[in-house]
Amino acid sequence: MAKQYRTILFHILGCAGFLLMPVLSSPDFNTGQNLFTIKPFLNIFSRQLLLLLFFYVNYYWFLPKLFFNEKKALYFLISALCFIVIFKAPDLFFSNGRSGRFGGMPPPNNPMRQSRRLPRMMILLFEGGIVQFLLLYFSSFLLKINNRLDIIRHEKVTAELSYLKAQINPHFLFNTLNSLYALTLEKSNEAPEAVLKLSGIMRYVVSESMNDYVSLKKEVDYIKDYIALQQLRLSDNVRLHFDIKGSLEDKRISPMVLIPFIENAFKYGVNPDVDSIISIQLQCGVQELQLRVENKIVNTNIKESDKTETGIENARKRLAFLYPNKHKLHIAMTDNELYIVDLKMFLA
Repeated sequence: MAKQYRTILFHILGCAGFLLMPVLSSPDFNTGQNLFTIKPFLNIFSRQLLLLLFFYVNYYWFLPKLFFNEKKALYFLISALCFIVIFKAPDLFFSNGRSGRFGGMPPPNNPMRQSRRLPRMMILLFEGGIVQFLLLYFSSFLLKINNRLDIIRHEKVTAELSYLKAQINPHFLFNTLNSLYALTLEKSNEAPEAVLKLSGIMRYVVSESMNDYVSLKKEVDYIKDYIALQQLRLSDNVRLHFDIKGSLEDKRISPMVLIPFIENAFKYGVNPDVDSIISIQLQCGVQELQLRVENKIVNTNIKESDKTETGIENARKRLAFLYPNKHKLHIAMTDNELYIVDLKMFLA
């Protein structure tokens, strides 16, 4: 919204400055005379108005409806007609009846005339509107091309984000189902509770994950359900620490950008034959969210198809798209095989 207001203000100031050019450059500006009673001034001022009108009509109608719609011949024909109208119409209504800067008869020959010919020609081109026409013509052309490129880039990013989400959701589901499958193999009494947890998780995935943003509280509740589901299959040799600090209210976050890092900890940090520790710390400030996940790498016997690099890599890409210059992600492995994820995000 702020960008839209800045754009409108930029256009207003640009139009005002463009229309003030003939006023400030008029030789009668400081004489106290009403400029709008002087035909040479009205000639140039009306041409400025026509040039300004052409700029916006060209930008909002001629270019999108004709040039970018495979009607280039018609576009150039109409542009040529507009050029003629802009240069001839003011002369029909306000003929120049005086000499001077506004286009009267040129001064008589003098020895200095030859040296002034080029500057004089440039002044006539400028006051006649040719330079302004060309500047506005190409400016509107470049602005429209830039606008279309922005739209294309936005559509490309949106499509890629949708693709990344489509990858993350089934990937997460498959890993969760594997955990549930392990409980059923063990004939655990906790399997029914796991099914309930899974249904809550799937409800969130279906109803919220395709939104651009969700409330931070909902996202954290979803993470809590996931961790609770994982705890059902943890043995006594796994120490789990999950801590949340700060207020979650009135904050929004892109869904499922945190879960791949937490999922990764349970994937590689759980081994029934080895003691391990998983630490998940979530700290929320006024505008900053920090996630720190630590786990020992104790499970290396993972099939290639079950590895979580896809989720981690997709999370990286989504963070780059959704939080450019608003996040810091650091992933490191210590000498004692402690895997550490440190993510800081600036929330809206």
